[in-house]
Amino acid sequence: MWRQPRSVWAVAFACVIAFMGIGLVDPILKPIADQLHASPSQVSLLFTSYMAVIGVAMLITGWVSSRIGAKRTLLLGLVIIVIGSALAGMQDSVAGIVGFRAVWGLGNALFIATALAAIVSSARGSVAQAIILYEAALGLGIAAGPLICGELGSLSWRGPFFGVAGLMSIALLATAFLLPGTPRPDRPTSLSAPLRALRHRSLLLVGLTALLYNFGFFTLLAFTPFPLDMSARAIGLIFFGWGLLLAISSVWVAPWLQARLGTVSSILLALAAFAVILLGMAVFTDSQAVLAGGVILAGFFLGINNALVTETVMKAAPVERGTASAAYSFVRFGGGAVAPWLAGVLGETISVHLPFYVGAGAVVAAVALLAAGRGLLAHVDEEEVPERVHAQAVTVGDG
Repeated sequence: MWRQPRSVWAVAFACVIAFMGIGLVDPILKPIADQLHASPSQVSLLFTSYMAVIGVAMLITGWVSSRIGAKRTLLLGLVIIVIGSALAGMQDSVAGIVGFRAVWGLGNALFIATALAAIVSSARGSVAQAIILYEAALGLGIAAGPLICGELGSLSWRGPFFGVAGLMSIALLATAFLLPGTPRPDRPTSLSAPLRALRHRSLLLVGLTALLYNFGFFTLLAFTPFPLDMSARAIGLIFFGWGLLLAISSVWVAPWLQARLGTVSSILLALAAFAVILLGMAVFTDSQAVLAGGVILAGFFLGINNALVTETVMKAAPVERGTASAAYSFVRFGGGAVAPWLAGVLGETISVHLPFYVGAGAVVAAVALLAAGRGLLAHVDEEEVPERVHAQAVTVGDG
């Protein structure tokens, strides 16, 4: 799995930097709120605008990449990320940062949508191994993001934005020179293809499960820094531990658990454990130790869930991988867009405990929904057919 061509490593490196953007603002949420005189719900819009644009943009990524090619789509996404992150760092208002985080989200959608398909189509080994490589890059980026940005954020809240812009420029050059040109697919993808793919109940089931799970995930990500009330460096270290466990469990624990329990059972176990952690954080929100420990431990179960759900999407419905991923991402990012804002409002107006209770309830609902519909996914543990896998892997698009 680790003996890959340079083109795969170039895209994987760019993935690491791109995924740093997910946890980028965690260490600096409170400094931004303090220095720009904003409330938690206002600052949480940095997540909402970013995730909402990614979700909607997923509907057009396949259409774009099937017309200009995978490499040009990757490069276009990287250019937009560099511009969006750099301009976000130059703003003097929360509204300005939120706006350019939305621009950044468009670039991330174009890049992420194409990156997984590029890795799957170019990597040696099975689809499952290619996904593990992708998840390793995701985990490394998620882990490194808060650590690096916590250090930069301790100097200025603008530092992380400029830091990502610089690193993304390096990733842009690596992708431009190391990734060979990619041909356009024989058949362009239509704009309606992702929505039509949701007619498959198996794919819709996974998407709705992820939407509910993302309520808990982004409550943890966007709201926890406020009750933690620590420095940017300290929060960066906590979320580094979270991302590190996420990377370890996605690469090593998820395949081990999948081989013993099966894909759906492993996902249910990981989601149930995550719900218990959120419930504990809801009860003991006043304890910094419980919040910090809950964030770090959650990374372990989120890594298992992320890796196995990504693989499940690839196999859930008899449609092209890019189309399936775009449809799934469109649905699931709804949770990522609403949860940060809702958590901020609930924490401000009602109780600091309530966002975690709501997050835990949403994850419990995800468990119930997936358990009820698991028969629709009975086929995901069947053996892959190499020829079919290769034929589908050349399509672009994932979230």
